[in-house]
Amino acid sequence: MGRSRAGKASNRADQAGTTATTGASPGASPGAPGGRTHAQGPLVRAVDSGHAELRPDRDRPRAWQLLLDGAPQSLVDLDDPAHLGFEYQRRLGHVIDLAGPPGRPATVLHLGGGALTLARYVAATRPRSRQQVAEIDTALTELVRAELPLERGWQIKVRGSDARSVLERTPEGSADLVIADVFAGARVPAHCATVEFAALAAKALAPGGRFAVNITDGSTLPFARSQAATLLAVFPEVCLVADPAVLRGKRFGNLILLAGHQPLPLAELGRRVASDSYLGRIEHGRALTDFTAGAAPATDATAAPSPTPPPGVFS
Repeated sequence: MGRSRAGKASNRADQAGTTATTGASPGASPGAPGGRTHAQGPLVRAVDSGHAELRPDRDRPRAWQLLLDGAPQSLVDLDDPAHLGFEYQRRLGHVIDLAGPPGRPATVLHLGGGALTLARYVAATRPRSRQQVAEIDTALTELVRAELPLERGWQIKVRGSDARSVLERTPEGSADLVIADVFAGARVPAHCATVEFAALAAKALAPGGRFAVNITDGSTLPFARSQAATLLAVFPEVCLVADPAVLRGKRFGNLILLAGHQPLPLAELGRRVASDSYLGRIEHGRALTDFTAGAAPATDATAAPSPTPPPGVFS
């Protein structure tokens, strides 16, 4: 997930870090050689955005959780890069799976890198894909590369820059998929949650390309409603995927927004979400318009960051 110059960064991996794997292709990579072993124990190190911790996963012998300032960020299994251990990443994995025919290479721009979990997933399930990652925390990237190494043949380029600045420099029509997972100080920064930001993503997409966004919100969901309105101001096709409890304001959590200029694969996405071990619901069309409850699209002049997570939400 992304780092912003707007403040200290921390990822909002869903607090219930349940383990799951989404559809890997038959040609999925067996994983990177080397890397940190569980026998070496956990590692805590200061990075640009705070304190990063690599914690051994109890259920998988070569898997590691990355935490930033105590908040679960992501999970990487060096033996199985197609393994996605968090709910929101699994849903983004479905989006990746539906970005084209199974196994076909894709050009993907990740706004936010963290432990590079989603970039690893793309590389494993869509070999020969070309990927660029915007991750402003260069010390974190160095730590991840050293302790959780990537396969040599993977075409993953990490840029140590703010997500929006990388998006502004992305060639028009160059990406099949843009994934925004941008957080600063546990909040989506305002400058990466606006109509102008969404328009930059739309410009970067190739024909038929899609823009996926991970956000967090709770209670009456004012930020999520505004973000849905923001994407609807730029894209003709938008859907939202979230736990029904989050949509009802019963708990703080992740919501995934997916947008494009052509019809979205709603039927297949719905089947995949329904087959997950996590509860999930898709809002689209009139239901999504109703969900916005008249919220205004956020602009560079009016945007605010997403709300601060409640105390203890990641404990």
